[in-house]
Amino acid sequence: MNTVIHTHHLTKCFGTFTAVEDLSFKVARGEIFGFLGANGAGKTTAIRMLCGLLKPTSGAASVAGFNVFTQSEQIKRHIGYMCQRFSLYEDLTVAENIAFYGGIYGLSRKEIRLRSEQLYARIDLAHARHTLIRDLPLGWRQKLAFLSSLLHRPEIVFLDEPTSGVDPITRRQFWNLIYETAEEGITVFVTTHYMDEAEYCHRVLVMVAGRMAALDSPEALKRQYGATGMNEVFLALVRSEQP
Repeated sequence: MNTVIHTHHLTKCFGTFTAVEDLSFKVARGEIFGFLGANGAGKTTAIRMLCGLLKPTSGAASVAGFNVFTQSEQIKRHIGYMCQRFSLYEDLTVAENIAFYGGIYGLSRKEIRLRSEQLYARIDLAHARHTLIRDLPLGWRQKLAFLSSLLHRPEIVFLDEPTSGVDPITRRQFWNLIYETAEEGITVFVTTHYMDEAEYCHRVLVMVAGRMAALDSPEALKRQYGATGMNEVFLALVRSEQP
């Protein structure tokens, strides 16, 4: 396995509350890795640690070869990140948002122009380059935010519940973009509370109450729990953790 993410007993506490406890796993280059769990399961806390945005309490982890405790700035330069709110500025146009993020990622004006055209072609958005973000449909904003996080061609892209609030057709289109990205050799680390989306991942890690409850391919987990879908797997795991 060409490992790009490696955690070992990773833990994060806030006072006496343990949000993430004893998390250990590896993720390979080009893998679509699903990070699943209900709201409050610890997904966002874990992803913020891996992105260098939150310092762990204990344990160890590396992302793109960099230590999360001591090399957070290097990590940020080698990853892409899309949060739940899509990270776009609503009072800027499509082109202005792309130029802004290209500048943050350190791209030259020439690189920004080239990659902007590639982005427009990929999702057929050239006609809307001068449209304000707030005037775009939610699905277009979602896809634009994702591709903007790839402008600097990172090794890993973290997607924190990226399909929340959109319709099933748009969710399917978004996952097509994820497949294309993984085929380019970029690792996609995606958190979601939609259990059906786990079926699209190569492997899934299920979080329950801050701890890893299961880790395997969707098919293997369904066989293990005698389930027809990942929702049944998730319910079985939640019940097994209850006192």
